[in-house]
Amino acid sequence: MPYWKLYYHFVWGTKNRLPLIDSIIEPELYRVIVAKAQDMGGFVHALGGVEDHVHLAVSIPPKLAPAKFIGDVKGNSSHYVNHVIKPDFAFYWQDEYGVLSFGERNLPSVVRYIHNQKGHHADGTLIVAMERMDER
Repeated sequence: MPYWKLYYHFVWGTKNRLPLIDSIIEPELYRVIVAKAQDMGGFVHALGGVEDHVHLAVSIPPKLAPAKFIGDVKGNSSHYVNHVIKPDFAFYWQDEYGVLSFGERNLPSVVRYIHNQKGHHADGTLIVAMERMDER
């Protein structure tokens, strides 16, 4: 098995940025995201978000392309919401996502940022680069 230390910060939103992630579905949605990431060989460092988007700090093995990883995580989680948590709810993720790589020394600050998403959005202390999901 190869040695690797790869750190990624993914961010993606709900379709049309609708506020679909409420306190009822959030815990189960997050559990499914973590489970899928782990099933693919990933190690989740942090997961958090607000009503219309999610942030994930994760280490994934080099055999996995980041695009394949996030596509599978998004697809699996939206399927689970629509078929298990709230059948026929029409929960979808937008196609776009943002991904940043970062070094191990930045892991604690990325984890803090993700865990405090609700606070950052409430008080306007967002880091713009960590919130981007498209080229705009």
